Amino acid sequence: MLKGMLSIVLLAFSVFNLSGCIFLAAGAAGVGTAKWMSDKATETVNSPIEKVTKSTKAALEDMKSSVYKETHAPDVTQILAKDISGRQVWVDLRPVGAEKTNIGVRVGYLNGEKDAAKILEIIVNKAKSWL
Repeated sequence: MLKGMLSIVLLAFSVFNLSGCIFLAAGAAGVGTAKWMSDKATETVNSPIEKVTKSTKAALEDMKSSVYKETHAPDVTQILAKDISGRQVWVDLRPVGAEKTNIGVRVGYLNGEKDAAKILEIIVNKAKSWL
């Protein structure tokens, strides 16, 4: 009987002790997601998604980035590439009506906002020049 009570007390203590770790892990995941979202550079251009897709691939080629995957869905086209230094580049193209496209660029897993902004600027300029 005493052994059973001791087991219950130890189990309860463990649950309370671990729950703090779970909350800490959940908080860290939330911060990580917020950081991931803030590293994305976005802009909307006055051009249909088909043209922006072509100009995006051409801009990435001009920057010596190698496109290795392109995925199309009704609400997003995603282009994955590796930049010249080998970092991952994600470009999300979302139609905004028939004649506008939202471009979102992310580079690397952390602290890529400056590079993402540079790549976005090149993509936007290429898209505008193709109008």
